[in-house]
Amino acid sequence: MLKEWVKNENISDEEISEKLEEARLALASRQMKIKENKLPVLVIFDGWGAAGKGSVLGRVIKNLDPRFFKCQTLSEPTQEELRRPFLYRYFVKIPKEGNFAFFDESWMGEVTYNYMKKNVSKEQYREQITGIKRFERQLNDNGYLVVKFFFHIDQKTQKKRLKKLENDKNAKWRVAKRDKWENEHYDKCLDVYDEYIEATNQFVAPWYFVDSSNKKQAELTVIETLVKSIDVALSNSKQNVPVLQNIFPLVKTQKLADVDLDKTIENDAYKQRLDELQKRLGELHNEIYKKKIPVIIAYEGWDAAGKGGNIKRLAAALDPRGYEVHPIASPEPDEKARHYLWRFWKRLPKDGHIAIFDRTWYGRVMVERLEGFCSENDWQRAYNEINEFEKELSDWNAVIVKFWVQIDKDTQLARFNDRKNNPEKQWKITDEDWRNREKWDDYEVAINEMIEKTSTTFAPWYILESNDKHYARIKALETVIAAIEKKLEEYK
Repeated sequence: MLKEWVKNENISDEEISEKLEEARLALASRQMKIKENKLPVLVIFDGWGAAGKGSVLGRVIKNLDPRFFKCQTLSEPTQEELRRPFLYRYFVKIPKEGNFAFFDESWMGEVTYNYMKKNVSKEQYREQITGIKRFERQLNDNGYLVVKFFFHIDQKTQKKRLKKLENDKNAKWRVAKRDKWENEHYDKCLDVYDEYIEATNQFVAPWYFVDSSNKKQAELTVIETLVKSIDVALSNSKQNVPVLQNIFPLVKTQKLADVDLDKTIENDAYKQRLDELQKRLGELHNEIYKKKIPVIIAYEGWDAAGKGGNIKRLAAALDPRGYEVHPIASPEPDEKARHYLWRFWKRLPKDGHIAIFDRTWYGRVMVERLEGFCSENDWQRAYNEINEFEKELSDWNAVIVKFWVQIDKDTQLARFNDRKNNPEKQWKITDEDWRNREKWDDYEVAINEMIEKTSTTFAPWYILESNDKHYARIKALETVIAAIEKKLEEYK
């Protein structure tokens, strides 16, 4: 890769200038095309310190309408970002449809530097690279164009540029400790960068090398590559994406029709057990905070199954400073214009905190599937994409508990009528609830498939038998407590 790369053949400044004028006009016209076709474009500028990434980026964006792009400068992660999953700070900055996002450095710099400084083990480094490849592939599969540039210079040129910057009182702030360390350990960095680039050079997100010795020629290389990449992406935009096979270990699950819904608990026993479990969960909340273990609890279920009451009893046991409940409705326009998992990445908790989701990312394979809000190719791919998302959370060391709240059709009808006839509950029932009920059998098929394909060993599904709401609440608390205690055992 880098070691074998041969520099572009130098051409005259006059020829470069002529080609640049043409290329700049072409890029400006492509910006309008990506806007019209709702194509989101993520452009990554990586490479050696002092290789000229910033100056070339400044030249490139001069040709664009500033209303439809953002430049993201990604330096060292903040303490707040370090408390989130590794890919969090990158995923939340992806562009919306029809826009550019330019990343001045990316995940490459973070993972390679941490690996070389031995802040992460070789195994963790490999896991991060696997996560990066999935992330880039998912973006491409969901309609994003990802273009990655590596700006290359030799050690001698880098050293000369760093010295020049340090001698300029107005520019010396641009030289970071990492840049100087990189130059001192150039050969070591070259080896690691080369291996990383080879590992992440995917068809869906290839690397392009930029000769940084001539800034105008570097600009020309970037713009011409962008124009060609946009043209290819626009021509391929209607094609279906291959549906990948699941590679994660699954656990055996029950069909909804086989669930015993006659399980109940006496009222006095319920009150006593509820008090015991809430006290224990409160204790565990303190422990996970001290050990910085994140917990994600996801609720899905039939309308009127009792999710709200279940969540209320769970939340009542927790320190209000350390949890948040996220009621998920239809996506807002800003959310709909991005990868469907974006709005969930934004709501992930900090380590040591708990996030409770009332409805989740599984809407992709239920509501969106059955109501035609996405294509069949979209929801078929989503099973694997969701498993990958949850694996990323598991690798972050999160406890993941997913509940399906189950009732039968008669119980649902009785609860619907109770809401309809009770003025204090009428706000809970909508026309959409009745429409969904008419599609019960279709939903049941989709739910069974969802549970079967996404109940992994690291994020299994638990079915809450909720004809008796009291029984379901106790089971939910017991399940969450068991999952947290199991995680805490790893720390002993």
